Amino acid sequence: MDKTGLAFWLTLIGTLCWLVCFWWMYRISVKQNSLLTQLHAQGKRIEKLSKLEHDLIKEVHPQVGEIKEGMDTMFAAVKENAENNPPVSKDK
Repeated sequence: MDKTGLAFWLTLIGTLCWLVCFWWMYRISVKQNSLLTQLHAQGKRIEKLSKLEHDLIKEVHPQVGEIKEGMDTMFAAVKENAENNPPVSKDK
């Protein structure tokens, strides 16, 4: 085999390696695009659920404030009742 034949085969092998490399990169790219599409859809679902959760919290939040105000009123009434009517000792 002379130098020209060797150069031909090495060029052919190099070209085939490039073709395999480009095909492999194409497959990786397709898989990445598929994964990115799935992640995008998952992000949309999470965003939708987060918005629903936020709306539920906004709906419940005023009720929590009303309960807290009611509890403050009860604490004040109990404290006032305890000050006006001291506990009776059973020892007498």
